[in-house]
Amino acid sequence: MDIRLLPCGVDAVLIEIREEDPDHALAGVLALDAALRTTDLPVTDLVPAARTLLAQCPAERLAEARAAIVRLAAQVTAEALPRPWRRVRIEVEYAGPDLGEVARLTGLQEHEVVTAHTGTPWRVAFGGFAPGFAYLVGGDPRLQVPRRDAPRTQVPAGAVGLAGRFSGIYPRASPGGWQLLGRTDAVLWDATAVEPALLAPGTEVVFEAIR
Repeated sequence: MDIRLLPCGVDAVLIEIREEDPDHALAGVLALDAALRTTDLPVTDLVPAARTLLAQCPAERLAEARAAIVRLAAQVTAEALPRPWRRVRIEVEYAGPDLGEVARLTGLQEHEVVTAHTGTPWRVAFGGFAPGFAYLVGGDPRLQVPRRDAPRTQVPAGAVGLAGRFSGIYPRASPGGWQLLGRTDAVLWDATAVEPALLAPGTEVVFEAIR
């Protein structure tokens, strides 16, 4: 795996996956993240993103960690992406304000949009934007649609949407520009839980339509 290491403060390094194809880059991030979590390297935290992986470790062992990461990356390939360690089923009421617009953009009927969104498992690539917000990839490629031209000033908590090649769920009410398909009552973020985020990187997500 071709990587580049970038300094990040005194106790972390940013690992950049040098792949032009975004899907290959993301697969590389997840594969390296999984590999690092199964070793005894002096890494205390890992934060995956679209094509980078932030690795944190004690400052006095940063040089050791950097050398170990380079060695491990030479052994790991994107094809070594592990099976999802967890599967989460999300029930959605598909009555979102942009369902018709997504149908128009994709050339599908509204019920076909729902079938496409529920028919293919998604996978959590990384988190961002807000605590508990997960960027999901790997769904039906027909559902790749642009963001709204004019973002909403208020999107309700639990709103399920599409933007580009991603799907996602708003964990709390906030502004947003994604195309909204529906809504779920699933709790995406619980600060009191041992694992606050319901959808951690690598998790497989299956959407289920409910009335």
